[in-house]
Amino acid sequence: MGKKLLITEKPSVAMEFAKALKINTTRKDGYLESNEWIITWCVGHLVTMSYPEKYDENLKFWRLDTLPFMPKEYKYEILPNTEKQFNIVKSLLQREDVEEIYNAGDSGREGEYIQRLVFMMAKPNPKAKMKRVWIDSQTEEEIIRGIKEAKDMEEYNSLSDSAYLRAKEDYLIGINFSRLLSIIYGRRVANKINEDKVSISVGRVMTCVLGMVVSREREIRNFVKTKYYKIMGNFGDETSSFNAEWKVNEKSKVFESPKLYNETGFKKEDDASKFIKSLEGRQGVVKELKKSKQKENAPLLFNLAEIQNECTKRFKIKPDETLEIIQNLYEKKLVTYPRTDARVLSTAVAKEISKNLNGIAKGFKDEEIQKYIKKMVDEKYSTNLLKTKYVNDSKITDHYAITPTGQGYENYDKLPSLQKDVYKLIVKRFLAIFYPPAIYNKIQATINVEDETFYTSGKVCIERGFLEILKPISKEKKSTEHSNNVESLNKKEECEENKKETDLEILKSLKKGENIKVIKFETKEAETSPPTRYNSGSMILAMENAGKLIEDEELREQIKGAGIGTSATRGGIISKLEKIKYIQINSKTQIITPTSKGEIIYDVVKMSMPDILNPELTASWEKGLEMVAKKDIKPDEFMIKLENYINSKFDKLVVKF
Repeated sequence: MGKKLLITEKPSVAMEFAKALKINTTRKDGYLESNEWIITWCVGHLVTMSYPEKYDENLKFWRLDTLPFMPKEYKYEILPNTEKQFNIVKSLLQREDVEEIYNAGDSGREGEYIQRLVFMMAKPNPKAKMKRVWIDSQTEEEIIRGIKEAKDMEEYNSLSDSAYLRAKEDYLIGINFSRLLSIIYGRRVANKINEDKVSISVGRVMTCVLGMVVSREREIRNFVKTKYYKIMGNFGDETSSFNAEWKVNEKSKVFESPKLYNETGFKKEDDASKFIKSLEGRQGVVKELKKSKQKENAPLLFNLAEIQNECTKRFKIKPDETLEIIQNLYEKKLVTYPRTDARVLSTAVAKEISKNLNGIAKGFKDEEIQKYIKKMVDEKYSTNLLKTKYVNDSKITDHYAITPTGQGYENYDKLPSLQKDVYKLIVKRFLAIFYPPAIYNKIQATINVEDETFYTSGKVCIERGFLEILKPISKEKKSTEHSNNVESLNKKEECEENKKETDLEILKSLKKGENIKVIKFETKEAETSPPTRYNSGSMILAMENAGKLIEDEELREQIKGAGIGTSATRGGIISKLEKIKYIQINSKTQIITPTSKGEIIYDVVKMSMPDILNPELTASWEKGLEMVAKKDIKPDEFMIKLENYINSKFDKLVVKF
């Protein structure tokens, strides 16, 4: 009887597949074997692209006359430190008794690439059927489903094409432009930073991220704070009053006056004071009154970028550390696939979601979480998500949002506390989508004083809904960091909430058209504030949403949804920039700033090939890769565009040199 060979991404995953298949395996060197199955594994990358010197020894030397380097046929080689495992996998792939080969690599573009390189180099038994296992979690039923529903591997050829092209693109841009800029500008950069020799590292995504960091830093550095003066009015009587802020309107006596800084304030305090004097002794009239109930639904679920940003804010950890934690939770069966861009569920998953909830209810022995689930049961909250914003098949590419599986609790107690905290964050975000919206009473009032308009509004939460689970981050942070002051904090929050309610009650008592007494006017000093620096989490979000930074509306629409980098690689890009000392990250705050070396490299790139600093170019290449994966364009079309881009850049730069 023929055997089935299954290849996973790493040994621990292979063990989970063996457990799920419920087979008695014998442990061999680098694989497991039973009567029916052979299960083996990669250990990260086993194969890599060869450096130029493997094509020609002379290419080891960085010379202008050998550039640009664009081979007709690409060479690949086995990585020396994983050669032993490659040879084991190769011998298994070539076995005559293997009838079916299951590619069970990581279910994403890079996972596909790792395995396809192995198949390309190992030349499997041509008689064997090749299949692809694609799973969303490592629970037993999901593994069994993935094997049972495995498709012919050919159906993933376009994803494989996209993966090969991504690697070739990074290789060609990195090698050619790093060498070119180092030859032209290396000595100049070395002199500026007092080093003997400098090689300039350029990367398709990395250089764009450096550009975002440096340009933000320079905006902050060049920012000049400007003071201006707002006008506040206090209305009502001595027992109950409220404040409202002045804003210029077309009937205002200072409409379009050069004395104004903006529509809410004056450039000089004197002018603001004179304006106040002109209104003294006047009566106010309630011109408009809007009363409304405002609903706020729970936010969408986490994708990788969102959870990385959240963990940077809460725990001050780097994005790649967050990915490592969630990868571990995934391998421990606690959560679904981490490297996802989606923040919603698929229709199919939403129909079965009560299984996840029941699993959490029965297995997760956490007092706080059990309290939230009990309330869901007691209040009979609906678990039907089908017609909600949390389910949208069109917003899912490879995987749905990061979700607790409701399983794996036998592994939970052994987790380090930080990993438990991250898991709990994911569970809370998940439970919140079943809770009702938070409801606010809101009143907006417009007060008219001699054709001058003052605005105020009051908002108070009357039903907390999902906020019971997702409390504001600042409150949680304060109460964990200053546990001794919890009581005084609670009193302070209570006072603030009471004040909001009091303000709202005052506004509720107003009637449109009624006269209202002006108690006093005063000036309030304000100042403009610079943009904030990125931290390692907000940088991930900025990379994911880089398309929004593009000014050209038509182009922005064209590459909608394309960020720079992918969910799997963004954390690594930030780490690489730190490692090569182009940026520095404060370990306590995670704030990112460029180094002087990073700024000099930025200036070199800006002077020579500024478009590579622009998210527009990087996001459009990412969109192209996506189009290859979706079969909208052929791989050859992408490759021709890439080679033309490199050639045109060289033509311009070498002439300059």
